[in-house]
Amino acid sequence: MGYHVVQDPEQVREVLRRVDDFLPTNALTSVVPLSPAALRILSRARFALPPVLASATGQLHRQVRSVVAGFFTPARVAATGPRVRELARQHAGAAAAELAHGPVDLASAVAAHIPPVIMQELTGFPLPEAQVLKRWSRDSLELFWGWPDEDRQLELAGTAAEFYSWLRAEVIASRGGDNLFGALYAAGLGTAEVCSLGYFLLIAGQETTALLISTALYRALEDARRWRALAEGGSGAALVRTVLAEEPSVHTWRRACPRDTELGGTTLPAGAEILLELAGHHGQDAGPTAYSLSFGYGLHRCLGAKLAELETVLALEETARTLPDVRLCGPEPGWLRLLSFQAPLAVTVERENP
Repeated sequence: MGYHVVQDPEQVREVLRRVDDFLPTNALTSVVPLSPAALRILSRARFALPPVLASATGQLHRQVRSVVAGFFTPARVAATGPRVRELARQHAGAAAAELAHGPVDLASAVAAHIPPVIMQELTGFPLPEAQVLKRWSRDSLELFWGWPDEDRQLELAGTAAEFYSWLRAEVIASRGGDNLFGALYAAGLGTAEVCSLGYFLLIAGQETTALLISTALYRALEDARRWRALAEGGSGAALVRTVLAEEPSVHTWRRACPRDTELGGTTLPAGAEILLELAGHHGQDAGPTAYSLSFGYGLHRCLGAKLAELETVLALEETARTLPDVRLCGPEPGWLRLLSFQAPLAVTVERENP
């Protein structure tokens, strides 16, 4: 696809550290150029994604990051723990009732429900109905990080336009308020910039965590002894960090060269695009912090890293304790496989003794 692929973890860190040589300007651009027809659909919705946070540099990036970080302080994240456990028990309990009638998909029944609620409670901005948000999020991931053909682009652009129109109305209504959107307005951002941040924060802030929870549940259930240990009160932290190091929901990210530069002895011309592999290359001697590269590094490290890890650990533990006697069933699930995102599409379980 024309990317210079970087796998070595130290080189990945180097790219993310050299912020003037490797820019995030392509971080949120579509992998496949969108057709004129798809672009017209987006244009009619006034769809615009000016650089703000993940794709921004310099003073704007620092300013916006500071505002957003205020909503995800360590203290606020830690305080969500009891709420995450409550939500996990609630939805796992509902899944337990459904299991009386047959297999249940824990990706839909549990993983999908926790991150949106926590995101809403931390940021204060509203969210649509859960199934609508799921559809909008998945379709936007495919539009920007998948390889849709022109017909599929039209469908996805329609969903993205619907999502953006709803978001723009909510952003404008937040002006002067005390939620995250209102705080961004107060910091001097315009409507298009607030919408740009909100569009991907609504996805990254909940969909990627839901995907991570799904993967952790699936890997835990593959080993009956591991699931039993979790059900009996064991910690899920080690397993979650293994998943983050080997197959996180965000497994690659992109950068671009604004000028000729060198990386690892290779000369890269201006305009070269870099694909950073964030996981799977640490080896046996990676050490306890290898997992953290899945959240990026340096100035662009994910502000929700601790929150995503906490939610996944607690959701895994509480689901196992609520559903100690389940096992995977059915065929091997399909996987979401996009340029930068991955997870099992289903985690289907049944009672061990139905």
